[in-house]
This record gives sequence, structure tokens and C-alpha cells, in this order.
Amino acid sequence: MTDVRLRSRLEPERGVFMAESYEVISRALDAGMRPLSFLMAPKWVERFAPLVDRFPEVPVYVGEEGLLEELTGFHLHRGALAAMQRPELPDPRTLLERARTVAVLEDIVDHTNVGAMFRSAAALGVDAVLVTPRCADPLYRRSIRVSMGTVFQVPWARLGAWPHAPHAPGEPAPVDGVELLHEAGFDVLALALTPGAVALDAADLGPDRKVALVLGAEGHGLTPATLRAADQHVIIPMAGGVDSLNVAAASAVVFWQRRLMLGGAGAAAAPR
Repeated sequence: MTDVRLRSRLEPERGVFMAESYEVISRALDAGMRPLSFLMAPKWVERFAPLVDRFPEVPVYVGEEGLLEELTGFHLHRGALAAMQRPELPDPRTLLERARTVAVLEDIVDHTNVGAMFRSAAALGVDAVLVTPRCADPLYRRSIRVSMGTVFQVPWARLGAWPHAPHAPGEPAPVDGVELLHEAGFDVLALALTPGAVALDAADLGPDRKVALVLGAEGHGLTPATLRAADQHVIIPMAGGVDSLNVAAASAVVFWQRRLMLGGAGAAAAPR
């Protein structure tokens, strides 16, 4: 539970993910996720009873807080953990068929940022999220918790390739994500501090345009290959000598501007 690299490899391999807290677990169950087991301290049993009663075949493990902390490596101050079966992700093409606003998370390795970006996407009407091959797992426990479970609400898929992503020798190269977006009629807009970038409030984000908003990792930002492949570069106008925002904050600003240009249509309900 405390080794990020180990969990990031083993959980997808074994088809599981971990959800933490009553709010997140209930949202996951409401979204159709299948629980495998529950783990909680005695004081949480009564509150969780309506949830676990829906799955009488699923074991519920109850232990004193000291024992749970010894098992997991951290204090379960949010009530409980649930091991759940990892859902089968849709084909990116399927998501694009039903979407007009897409967020692409390029190599966002910080789980907190991933979760915050999903929460903004849900709140501000983004239709789907695509994550690149090297992006952090949206179903990692911290990502889910920071997203307040909205990762179960916003349709998402992992791309097989992105402009700079390598593939195994001897295997056919997967279809590049930018090509998929172009084939589906999307304009690819890269959020980047580049010469000639269009100010966000001057960019065409109206309803006549299907847009894919690409955001890169903290520090180095988007890769040169992505910048070359994008149809347009967009920048958020800044004041006070600040050159950039945290990527999660930037995503909220961009998603809001797109929603504003759509006339407020398609906005999702605010997270609980």
C-alpha cells in the first residue's frame, strides 16, 4: 500500500484498484464498480452497512485501527478501503464518437494532479479524458481520492501511443493518439508557453469546433513531438510576473473557458 511503483505495476496486472473513504467507495459502487473485499475499523461498520449489504457475497474485514495501520502502512483516517475489480477501459475511438470536448493528459505523473484534473473535467463538462501511455494511473488510490470519485463519472481511456511513445520492437506500432483525434474531427490544442501561442480568451473554443485540450507534466511541459503535431498552441494570459499555473489549476481554467464558449451547455453536476 505504501510502495507507489510496486502498486502502479501490480494493481493493473492483477486487475484491481483500491478505493478509500465512504464517499469514494459509494460513488464507485453507484458507477457499477465491482467490489472484491472491504476493510474497515469497527466504528465504521454501521455507516457502511447499507453499502456492503448490497453485496452479501463480498467479505468484509474488520479490525482495530492499530492492526489496520500495521496491515496497510498508514492510518485509515478516512474510514475504510475497498479492493475493487478494475473495469475494462473502452476503446478511445468509442469515446471520441460521442464527445466534443476531450482532455488529453500527457505524462502527468503526479497522482494528485491527475485526480484534480478529473474532478475539474467532471465539474466543467469535459466529455472524455484520454491519458497517454506514461501518464499516472487514474485508478491509483490517491488519484481516486483527490478526484472525489469523479474518475468513475468521466469516461476515459488510455491511448496506445502518443507522438513520442515507444513500442516494443517487432510489434506493429499502435495508432498515434493525435491521428485518432484528427480522424474523429478534433482540433488538437496544446497548452504551452511557446512563441505565437494564442491567448485562451482569444482562441476559438465555440460549439462549431471539436477540441482536444492537451496538458503536459509539471516542469518540462509538453514534449516537442506533441507541440509539432498540435494544430494550435494556447496560453493562459498571466499577470503579476507569473509565467504558468500548476497543471491542475490550468486545466480548470481551460475547461471553464471551453464551457463558457459553449454557452454553459454540457456541464456535469458538481461532485459530492
